[in-house]
Amino acid sequence: MAGPTTAQRGEAERADTPARPPRIGPEGRRLTGRTRLILAAVGAVLIAAAVVWVLYGSSWLRLERVTTTGTDVLTRSEVEAAAAAPLGSPLASVDTDAIADRLRQKLPRIDSVDVVRSWPHGVSLKVTEREPVLLVGKGEKFIEVDAKGVRFATVDEAPPHVPLLEMKPDRSASLRRFGGDRLLREAVRVAGDLPGKVAGETRTVRVTSYDSTVLELTRGRTVMWGSSEEGPAKARVLAALMKASPKGGHFDVSAPTAPAVSKS
Repeated sequence: MAGPTTAQRGEAERADTPARPPRIGPEGRRLTGRTRLILAAVGAVLIAAAVVWVLYGSSWLRLERVTTTGTDVLTRSEVEAAAAAPLGSPLASVDTDAIADRLRQKLPRIDSVDVVRSWPHGVSLKVTEREPVLLVGKGEKFIEVDAKGVRFATVDEAPPHVPLLEMKPDRSASLRRFGGDRLLREAVRVAGDLPGKVAGETRTVRVTSYDSTVLELTRGRTVMWGSSEEGPAKARVLAALMKASPKGGHFDVSAPTAPAVSKS
């Protein structure tokens, strides 16, 4: 019996060989890459649109509550009323800087405030109030002055342990040169440098010139402080003098390297 012919064998070999996928030319590859880029761009747009809708268009992330911390003299209700946060607005659109500006403008007692978004529905107000270091008499009321020299509030009653400032400058070259505002700042610096115990016992800070500040303490004691220069050194010397001479009545630290103490 005759075997397969050459033609038959060729057909059999071609039948056994797996079919090769059609080759994609350069145009096809460019089309496939372009399609992928288009799909990726469309996906990114859809994701961005979804994020924008969640942040601004949906009801999921709306401002619903305001919380306040750090208040002492101020009340939470008056701080939140002054903040005027836009309840019901998208939390992402709340202008935190504008809220902080309103608070500082409407409530001068506020020294600083941090306005922070509290996702998903809140805003927190972290308040730091000014603290008075001196009082300035105004009729029967008192103006509170902080450590920066800012007159920030007028109160009916003097807060405890805050000295009253007496500005009685003499008609000297010091007054003409520095003026009342500069003398006030000097008094503030002195008050800020006082040792804690002395500050609590100081009743009056009397300023007559740039280099003449006298403290009137409880039990009739006085301290000649001089100018505001070398304040920390004067504070250390005064604390040491008062500890060494508990019955002293007059202390002079205007020259901290040569202090003096006497009974009257």
